[in-house]
Amino acid sequence: MLLTLVIVYLLVTIAIGLYAAKRVKNSADYAIAGRGLPLAMIVTTTFATWFGSETVLGIPAKFVGSGLNGVVEDPFGAGTCLILVGLFFAGKLYRMSLLTISDYYRERFGRTVEVVCSLIIMLSYLGWVSAQVTALGLVFNLLSQGAISISAGMVIGVVSILAYTLFGGMWSVAVTDFIQMIILVIGLTILAVFAGHQAGGADKVVQLAVSRDLFNFWPEPTFKDMLFFFAAAITMMLGSIPQQDVFQRVMSANSVGAATKGPVIGGVFYILFAFVPMFLVTSALIIMPEQTAALLKDDPQKVLPELVLTHMPFVMQVLFFGALLSAIKSTASATLLAPSVTFVENIWRQFRPRISDKQELRTMRVTVLVFSALVLLYAIKTQGTPIYEMVSGAYQVTLVGAFVPLVFGLYWNGATTQGAIFSIVLGVLTWVLFLATPAGGEFPAQLAGVLAALTGMLIGSLGPQAIRNSRASHHRLAAAG
Repeated sequence: MLLTLVIVYLLVTIAIGLYAAKRVKNSADYAIAGRGLPLAMIVTTTFATWFGSETVLGIPAKFVGSGLNGVVEDPFGAGTCLILVGLFFAGKLYRMSLLTISDYYRERFGRTVEVVCSLIIMLSYLGWVSAQVTALGLVFNLLSQGAISISAGMVIGVVSILAYTLFGGMWSVAVTDFIQMIILVIGLTILAVFAGHQAGGADKVVQLAVSRDLFNFWPEPTFKDMLFFFAAAITMMLGSIPQQDVFQRVMSANSVGAATKGPVIGGVFYILFAFVPMFLVTSALIIMPEQTAALLKDDPQKVLPELVLTHMPFVMQVLFFGALLSAIKSTASATLLAPSVTFVENIWRQFRPRISDKQELRTMRVTVLVFSALVLLYAIKTQGTPIYEMVSGAYQVTLVGAFVPLVFGLYWNGATTQGAIFSIVLGVLTWVLFLATPAGGEFPAQLAGVLAALTGMLIGSLGPQAIRNSRASHHRLAAAG
């Protein structure tokens, strides 16, 4: 019965997404919803992009093991990223009327930087989207009591998301995000109240967390621990800023005000609401102590689903899995769309510069389909990797490769094409070197990479210019449909 209701829910979201797809008339409608989303939808879609499988399954598992110190990357870093985007980036980028974040690199530093940064951004999405696909497989496996394998569940999940994302693009993503976030917030809130009651009261849950020192945020006051803590904090905080999915939400706004306020509100709400799943898992330690202890050793990501399936009435099960699927689908749809749009606009166009808008729209849809297949294969291949680790690892490459050129390009007139290229090359090579050698165990690879990127930008921009400074105009947006 529960599986049946979940399938009905999937069909309803598909129907809503396909209805929203009727608004797509051109590539701008598909990629950035024709710049027509009001503030409320910008808030829900930015919140939805972040509130995925790692928030419901990954963060709580990490929290009960390491406390708040273990989740500095997400939700604290991730939520702060949205706030920083709204305060320092959204207004400037929105006024430029770009289709992708890589269009900015093209306009500021030329085609070479555009292509390289596009490849870096696209690469980062493999881990991010795969985490959502893995979670979908886990959900269907649990709901079917093992009758549906995790791999088969992944396929079902991807097909259900593709059904509307393929046709409706950002319009479908935004409309379904809006509805799914309402379901998620209501569902998890009711569930938290019920779980708190089962545990003997919310105060008992908080007391347990305090007794286990789970609210300890700061690391040990040693140089090495502080370094790794700082590196973890900036991975998503800064590494997520040069990302197409975040940028799409900014550009989809119907005004500068919505573009700047939406991410800030969404980021604050995300940080606050991420505590709800943490509360639920802590409740599980009281409600089913032995089972939770066993799951924490075996597969911590299953604690919440098992709590709901074994200790809660049917209505709560429906609420939980509805909320969980809402979280996963909203994130997955956004992150399938983003790299596909980037590929077509910033790489494919290098070979087909005179492509018509109709052809571009068709190519975007084909690319969404191809990227979905690649992500599915990658998710199946990396099955067993913790969801939290898959997400956090995805943003290191954008941090070391794309963040510094974006910031310096926007805020320093002296930044040059040579500086951007030096920054990317030094940042990525240093990061790879530290990952591949014992040095990464002594000094965090992503921090070494971003410091090298900063050095490369300064040396490359201030030194003799062996590489000609280059700028190129971005492609004009199609008229809103």
